Amino acid sequence: MNIVIMGCGRLGARIAGILDEAGHRVTVMDTNPAAFRRLPAGFRGAQAIGNGMDGNALERAGIKTADAFFAVTQGDNRNYFASQVAREVYEVKRVLCRIYDPLREEIFRELGLETFSPTSLGAQIMVDMLLGGEAKGG
Repeated sequence: MNIVIMGCGRLGARIAGILDEAGHRVTVMDTNPAAFRRLPAGFRGAQAIGNGMDGNALERAGIKTADAFFAVTQGDNRNYFASQVAREVYEVKRVLCRIYDPLREEIFRELGLETFSPTSLGAQIMVDMLLGGEAKGG
């Protein structure tokens, strides 16, 4: 699969490493060249400096031939906008979008995006840990 990842923070770099190791063609884009230091040693994919809300930058990163696009920057609005561009303008088959705000995540999901919220997931895991301990007699 040909995959473009917007955002080379901890999550973007980790996703890139996993997909690269699995043999996929991965391009990671970020506005900050220093962010690419987070990529794992031996990363074979490409790096593209640019803003994922800019069509020219997306095209330099290979969006026209992408099978999947991840939007995993720190900004919910930025992730939403870039995801919409990838889906609507470039017709990328799979577009996955990180949204921190659970309320926005629900709205964006209703608009047809594949979203995930680390806030919602983390909260549920921690509650499950707490209540799971009680269920075990803890």
